[in-house]
Amino acid sequence: MSRDRIPVYPEPGPNEMRDPMVRAELKRASVWFGLAIAVALVVLLIQPLLIIFGGLVVASMLDGGARLLGKVLPLPRQVRIMIVVLLVIAFVAGTFYHAGMEIAQQAEQLRETLMVQAQHVAQWATDMGLLQERSGIFSLAQQVVGSIGKVTSVVGSVIGAFAALLMIMILGLFVALEPRIYERGLQWMVPLSARDDFAVTVNAMAVTMRRLLAGRLAGMAFEGIITWLLLSIAGVPMALLLGIITGTLAFIPNIGAFISGVLMVAAGFSVGNAEGFWAIIIYFGVQNFDGYVVIPMVARRTVDLPPALTLASQILASTLFGVLGLALADPMLAMVKVLLERESELAARDGGSEDDGDSPETVEAEPSPG
Repeated sequence: MSRDRIPVYPEPGPNEMRDPMVRAELKRASVWFGLAIAVALVVLLIQPLLIIFGGLVVASMLDGGARLLGKVLPLPRQVRIMIVVLLVIAFVAGTFYHAGMEIAQQAEQLRETLMVQAQHVAQWATDMGLLQERSGIFSLAQQVVGSIGKVTSVVGSVIGAFAALLMIMILGLFVALEPRIYERGLQWMVPLSARDDFAVTVNAMAVTMRRLLAGRLAGMAFEGIITWLLLSIAGVPMALLLGIITGTLAFIPNIGAFISGVLMVAAGFSVGNAEGFWAIIIYFGVQNFDGYVVIPMVARRTVDLPPALTLASQILASTLFGVLGLALADPMLAMVKVLLERESELAARDGGSEDDGDSPETVEAEPSPG
């Protein structure tokens, strides 16, 4: 069939949208629609995103350990990462091997102590007229424990937490072994014109993350060891377990310290008033020394986050994202702080260059430690 006999209609159809105003409005609507979809996806996928961010936190810890190890051992990066992983596994396994039975016994004793102390508090509240029925709390607790659905839910939560922790560890190990691959992939997603500033921002975030986590680990070691030693000297029972709990919860400032303090005081008063008051003195002594001496010294070389802002971020993150959000609140706040500071620097630089008519000055990345 000849092409001359095929009818072709030259008039524009309704789907061509040749009007510039219609095309501009369509692009604008597409941007807002895409932004709404992105926000919805973030809300729906917040748990996987938190797991990925947790993997980056673990990768920063391993990277910091490898850099520190590289100062004394000039080995390939992958070898240093594996050495750090093996040292961590050896430390955890050795601790539970030598003190595992003691920790298990103290954990059971701590549970019983908390139940007894809670009963004493309920009795005191009943005597003061704050509670009408003394057995109300314990009957409710027995109902919760005896409920099959609740127990199943708790077991499922524990399994889910363990699976999430395992995925975080694996992601962190993969990222720490070959970080350049993922950094290159991120830069490929950014236009060439903004790639230099993006690389500097990512480097600043990485340095800040390493410094923050180094300070957190130092604080955890200090609080855990000092609490264990002082509680042992004061005769407070379960000193080893309380030291481990205090050191672990020190990763979460403010809230973690409050929880460990309640456990210490409850364990102290379970033996006698003297041990209880010693537990209170040790708790406030360690926290004040850590807050006014250790943290400021560490913050000069790491990241100084305002306490009120840190607590507010922990409350918001725990409310929105649960326990995992609470644990990752500080790293997220530090990253947001770095991003806002970099945006302020870029805005000041671009504004100054426009006013002066000069070319934008080059922003050099801060050299990474090690």
